[in-house]
Amino acid sequence: MRPRLRPARTAVVLVNRTSTALYSGMVPGLVAGLYDAPACAIDLRELCRRAGVTFVQAEITGVDPELALLQLRGRPPLRFDRLSLDVGAQTRWAEAAGPAPQRVKPLEPFLAWLQQRLATVETEPDLAIRGGGAAAVELALALRARGLRPRLLLRAQGLHLGPASAHRRVERLLAQRGIAVERSAAPGAAAELACTGSVAPPWLAASGLPVEAASGRLRCEPTLQVHGHPQLFACGDCAVIAGDPRPPSGVWAVRAAPVLVENLRRSLEGRPLRRWRPQALALQLLGDGGSGADARPRALAFYGGFSLGPSRWIWRWKHHIDRRFMAGFAALIDADDAARAEPMACRGCAAKLSAQPLAAALQRLQGPGALAPSPQDAAAVLTRTDGTVLLQSVDGFPALVADPWLNGRLTTLHACSDLWASGAVLHSLQAVVTVPEASASIQEEWLLQSLAGVRSVLDPLGASLLGGHSLEGRDGAGLALSLSVNGMAPAGRHWGKGPLPEGAVLLLTRPIGSGVLFAAAQTGVADPRWIDAALETMQSSQAPLVAVLAQHGCRACTDITGFGLLGHLGEMLAPGQRLQLDGGAVPAMAGALELLGRGWASSLAPANAEALQLLAPQGPVALPQPISTERHQLLIDPQTCGPLLAALPPDRAEAALAAVRAAGFPEANLIGRVLSPAPANRR
Repeated sequence: MRPRLRPARTAVVLVNRTSTALYSGMVPGLVAGLYDAPACAIDLRELCRRAGVTFVQAEITGVDPELALLQLRGRPPLRFDRLSLDVGAQTRWAEAAGPAPQRVKPLEPFLAWLQQRLATVETEPDLAIRGGGAAAVELALALRARGLRPRLLLRAQGLHLGPASAHRRVERLLAQRGIAVERSAAPGAAAELACTGSVAPPWLAASGLPVEAASGRLRCEPTLQVHGHPQLFACGDCAVIAGDPRPPSGVWAVRAAPVLVENLRRSLEGRPLRRWRPQALALQLLGDGGSGADARPRALAFYGGFSLGPSRWIWRWKHHIDRRFMAGFAALIDADDAARAEPMACRGCAAKLSAQPLAAALQRLQGPGALAPSPQDAAAVLTRTDGTVLLQSVDGFPALVADPWLNGRLTTLHACSDLWASGAVLHSLQAVVTVPEASASIQEEWLLQSLAGVRSVLDPLGASLLGGHSLEGRDGAGLALSLSVNGMAPAGRHWGKGPLPEGAVLLLTRPIGSGVLFAAAQTGVADPRWIDAALETMQSSQAPLVAVLAQHGCRACTDITGFGLLGHLGEMLAPGQRLQLDGGAVPAMAGALELLGRGWASSLAPANAEALQLLAPQGPVALPQPISTERHQLLIDPQTCGPLLAALPPDRAEAALAAVRAAGFPEANLIGRVLSPAPANRR
């Protein structure tokens, strides 16, 4: 729904279990190797960013229509005033005999399975597919193009393709491609793949919503409202208009979209709704995978009782239709040029003030001649009781992601890393939540989701949310979260940033690169798979590493945040101390080096570049091997939820690395060694 057409004081949230949506019309071409995955995927985060919509990546588990709650796996439900469901379908499979085959839907698990299966094509080319409809036929042809020898197992004698002429054309094509058809196959006959029609997700019926008994599809009115639930709307494969049923097909879902958007808006405004009457017939285009003598793809066309093909011009027509559909989601201008013309300020920890003005302000605050507190000493020691060290730290930033629950989780993990880098365990925290101007019900939901994201970190650790404060972000201010975190370290386990003993080995617990990735994501340049991987890394709690590092004799530690790896490494060094840094061993998040090589950078990176002086010929940090420009830039990239950097005894470093990797941090690495001792009075 376009922002300018949206009813006032209305928030729109898109929920999907993955950050991309595959266009099913191009999936057979993807299976056949005619397209790559990005060409077939809609970037939902970018789509939502452009539309001013909040994207939530979560798996839906149910709907409570009475309480108006959308239930999600592993996180609190979302409250709604209107809910529109287009949740697809899954492959129907009711066979009890024999092992269950891989189902084609949902598509993501099937495509992951396919990558593994293609690796065995030379040794295991034969593949049985249960199914005889158009989807099964097109899948068999696509797999034949990849070198497999598929055969179709039919429950009955014939294929299920509509007109008799289509049956004849497809039977000839299958014979030409060497694809066997086994008719009246026994129900228990072994098959690797099931492409046997579809049913709606079972949680729809389990939620008590009205569904068709056979298919589980939601029964809807011509207005696309779910029968008996005027606040619920549905379309696509999961729904059917009770008095005017149509097969589950994307054709009808696309045609329903304009009416759905209009009715959602009218429903919120209290106006009468439009009725949608689906077209009686739909054109069906079926590709052959391009596995003919000259490997050029062809396609067949079916419409009502007519069929045509296979033909190369029909494939070109299908290809044009599919690419035109996907082009509708692409930017109208080149994202790289737009981003460089109007750079956007970064969010997350990259939104922090740079080191120079922060240090200067603190120096002036102390007065002439006074010793200013370090702007980078994040965890402060409050007191000591019976040898136990009590620590406190404050952190926060404008929301890195639009999802308030995920932002609450990321901000908490980021803030707690100050404590974990000090050898402490989390005890409690207080929160200040800023929510944008909106209706009271929307602000309530944002506040609830933000605090629930905080609790998702606290609860597994047995820590408490003590309280806090809430603010309204007026004059366009967006969602933000700040935290005061409290921790305790047992006697003898309070790590400072130094001193660094001579010979100590530096261990980095996970990759860096979040600054440039999210800077690029703000303009739609980052591959959504890179952002998925980055968020998975950033959401992993580093709390278990405190005990691991302590067990292996950690001497000093810091967390890598806004000032980048090199800036925070400089904090650990005493005057006159030197160390050797293996820049090539620093792990990078997927896509970070590629983006840096294309000239992308976080808006805080230019200020962080001052730390590159540490690498000067006479500087304290030596690089034993030259590194690329991209890797130089990686060293000053600001991090949100960044890694810990720990100094370990040289004889314990390899064991510590193995233990950290075994604890769930497989990309951890040893990146440097201290060459000279610190002065005795360094703390």
